[in-house]
Amino acid sequence: MIVKFAPAAAARKPARRDKPEMTLDRALSRAGAASRTDAARLIAAGRVRVEGRVARDPQAWVAPARQRIELDGRPLRRPQPLYLALHKPAGVITSHGDPRGRRTIYDLVGEQASWYFPVGRLDQDTRGLLLLTNDSVFADRIASPEGKVDKTYRVLAAPPLDDAELQRLRAGLDIGRGERSGPARVRRAGLAVEITIREGKNRQVRRMIEALGHQVEDLLRIRVGKLRLGDLPEGRCRSFQPSDVI
Repeated sequence: MIVKFAPAAAARKPARRDKPEMTLDRALSRAGAASRTDAARLIAAGRVRVEGRVARDPQAWVAPARQRIELDGRPLRRPQPLYLALHKPAGVITSHGDPRGRRTIYDLVGEQASWYFPVGRLDQDTRGLLLLTNDSVFADRIASPEGKVDKTYRVLAAPPLDDAELQRLRAGLDIGRGERSGPARVRRAGLAVEITIREGKNRQVRRMIEALGHQVEDLLRIRVGKLRLGDLPEGRCRSFQPSDVI
C-alpha cells in the first residue's frame, strides 16, 4: 500500500520511555494541529493551555500522555499511531525543507493530515530503508542503542575489503572524532559487504570503511530489526506494524 504523509520535526529523545516528554510546539505538531512554526505562534498568542493554565513558551516541556493540553479550549486529539517504510534514494536528505533547495524525503511522498518524523537519519548519499512514524516511544526504541535493534547495510567499497579488514570491522575500530565503533557482524555479499550494527553514530558505516583507508562507492540500508527493504521501489513507501520490526 502506497501512503502519503505530512512533514514533522525530528524527535528528541524522551525523558522516560514509558511516559515520553516533548516541547509544547512539538506536541501540537505531533497531534496534527499545526506545524512547529505555526504552533509557536499559537502558543505565543495565548491560545494554548496546559492543565488549565495559559502556556506561552513553545519550548516548555510537556507530557501529552498524562497532561491535558488544549488549543482554543479544545483538547488535543491523540493521533492514531502510524508507521511507514520509505526506500530513500541517494541525493535526497532526511529533513523537512532545505535552505539550499535540495530534495527531501517529504518531496517524495507529499502531505497528509498527520505529522510524521524519521526514525534516525540516512545521509544524503545513502540509499535504502528509512522508517517514519508519529509514535515517539517506538522511534526511541528503534533509534537508541539501548533498544538493541540491528541495522544492516550493504556496502560497495573501493578497493574491496580484504579478510583482515573484515576482522577489524568485527572487532570494532577507531572511526575518528574520539569515537569507536562497536563489534559488527560482517559477511560478504558478492562484490559488496553486509555490515550489521546496533549503534547510530553520525555517518557511522561510512566512517568505518574510511577508517580502513577505503572509499564508499555505494551504501544501502537493507534491514532495520526484522523489517527488510525487500522489493520496495525506490522513492516509494509502505505501511508496517511495530511487530514487523521488533
